[in-house]
Amino acid sequence: MTRQRRPDPPPMKTNDVRIAAVGTAAWAVALAVLLLADLPAEDGWWIWVCVTGIGIGLFATWYIPRLQAARERLEAERAAARREPEHS
Repeated sequence: MTRQRRPDPPPMKTNDVRIAAVGTAAWAVALAVLLLADLPAEDGWWIWVCVTGIGIGLFATWYIPRLQAARERLEAERAAARREPEHS
């Protein structure tokens, strides 16, 4: 006996920019802690890990709204194309 599959739920609405900003803030806190700690010279690379995390987070904060807007435009174009009658 096979059960019929239920339809997928709609995508969850999230604030992706806020998520990226919180991650960026976490990297900034980690950087501050490392700068206050007395790290041995061979562990200085951890500072660059934090700096890289902050850089990627700032890029994501800038990029995510543009990505979402492009996806919305593409979806609107697809919906408009489905509504138009096909010309053969």
